[in-house]
Amino acid sequence: MKTDIILAGVGGQGILSIASIIGDAAINENLFLKQAETHGMSQRGGAVQSHLRISDCEIAADLIPMGKADLILSVEPMEALRYLPFLSPEGYVVTNTTPFINIPNYPDVDAVLAEIEKQPHFVAIDADKIAAEIGNKRASNVVMLGAATPFLNIEPEKIEAGIAHIFSRKGEAVVEMNRKAFKAGLDFAMANK
Repeated sequence: MKTDIILAGVGGQGILSIASIIGDAAINENLFLKQAETHGMSQRGGAVQSHLRISDCEIAADLIPMGKADLILSVEPMEALRYLPFLSPEGYVVTNTTPFINIPNYPDVDAVLAEIEKQPHFVAIDADKIAAEIGNKRASNVVMLGAATPFLNIEPEKIEAGIAHIFSRKGEAVVEMNRKAFKAGLDFAMANK
């Protein structure tokens, strides 16, 4: 078993929290894990991406080669488009449909989503809207994690345990809100994959 994941977004959107939760779940499953992060100008809304490799045997390299990613999990649609060259022919793109417009020449959102929808395997979800309905817009990254879970090769219960572990220091209310966000994303993906 191996899963190569590109996590993509903009600084402040919770990419590193997603990576921490997946990493926690993988380690608790006794899986091997390698991660390489590129932060860019994350404090200023710059591009952030992380290569996350999970396997049941040792992993030699941190970086995922072009055309070999099993999953692109993007919390922003233009960032999903940016990393499509990494996607394997059998891989999935899971992206938020809500743009983070941080540059004056941001491309037409409908055109970006149309390119993503040309992929043979994708889930496009309005994670911001779902997070707002749950009661916390900041949980959109965990909605995205839920939507990506069917493609991680890790049981959803293990990811949920990772959520509880990573957010436990913030209190039970925060853990529970993130569990709701996760479940909403998972339910959406199961109905739309």
